[in-house]
Amino acid sequence: MRELDAIINQYELLKNEGTQSVLATVVHVEGSSYRRAGARMLVDEFGNITGAISGGCLEGDALRKALHALHQQKNKLITYDTSDEDDAIIGAQLGCNGIIQVLFEPLDYQDQMNPCELLKKVIAQKDPLAIVVQFNLDKTKEQYGTSLIIDEKSTFWGKKPEQELLEQILEQSQLVLKENRSVFAELSLDNEASQIFIQNYQPPVKLIIVGAGNDAQILAQQADLLGWDVIVTDGRPTHANKERFTSSCQVIVSKPGETLENIEIDQRSCFVLMSHNYNYDLAVLKLLLDEQKIPYIGILGPLKKYQRMLDDLKEGGFELKDEILKKIHAPVGLEIGAETPAEIGLSILSEIQSVLTGKSARPLKEKSTPIHEKSNSQFKEIKI
Repeated sequence: MRELDAIINQYELLKNEGTQSVLATVVHVEGSSYRRAGARMLVDEFGNITGAISGGCLEGDALRKALHALHQQKNKLITYDTSDEDDAIIGAQLGCNGIIQVLFEPLDYQDQMNPCELLKKVIAQKDPLAIVVQFNLDKTKEQYGTSLIIDEKSTFWGKKPEQELLEQILEQSQLVLKENRSVFAELSLDNEASQIFIQNYQPPVKLIIVGAGNDAQILAQQADLLGWDVIVTDGRPTHANKERFTSSCQVIVSKPGETLENIEIDQRSCFVLMSHNYNYDLAVLKLLLDEQKIPYIGILGPLKKYQRMLDDLKEGGFELKDEILKKIHAPVGLEIGAETPAEIGLSILSEIQSVLTGKSARPLKEKSTPIHEKSNSQFKEIKI
């Protein structure tokens, strides 16, 4: 289960019980930090925490700040400076050297547009969304908080601001979704400045595993731990059944030619062909050649199997376009010396992650620049 799903599940429990709670959100990071902007945690009135905003160094003090905000029933912005190794509050001395802004928002269960109600809409969507959080580095000013979610058509849900401000937010949100990145902006309206964080939210990766063997079981479990949506399809009901896979997996029994009939393809749909049946995998691959949205197709097995597939496809009159061939990864996975099913699963998932993020998958010690991109951490000035 993904962290945001866990937070919303806990929110629903607390709401039903009438237990007060606060949502904490990292809204800006300058320098280095274990978690980036957009990390969240939910704190209830008894001090229980769901989610995380750091690697553990901030949570203790953040708990106290959350309860203080809850007591005052007022949004609060707190600054943490992890560059101070002697700070007794931080205490972990991780050497992150970052300044982290965390917004605490007490949740009003009667407000159908409170932050968690908006986030509940977010996880129910299957398309990318922009999540808008407005705050103010001048802590004497109002901290407006999580206010809007916006889709690629500029449809929005939440608390509508003034029209001029809304137009600028919608414009920036479309850039966020188009460029697949989050942004920070400084807004100036009637000579009053405030800051805004627009988070690029991507829905879960959809992993379709073709084949329901024992190795597919392990791969499905590993992908489930990552919070991915997992679909397993196979023609054998003895293998493709709910008893063999985690409860969150969708399991489909189908002939290879019918594989896509019950699967909705989107830009996060990744396929791994691992039925251990050459003809079955080839039949499914034929279906995928016409699916433009698919970013990744992995084929388990040696290179000679893939070469045989290409030969058979050419003989069958299939057009093998370069843009499709670039999406095919065969043999599947990164070269990490994987031998066991679990190691092979790690290799496969790591390759999918690197493809979706456009990263090289090289060792971080070979990276001369910071681990996280810095280009988006600066505020872009927008005058209205």
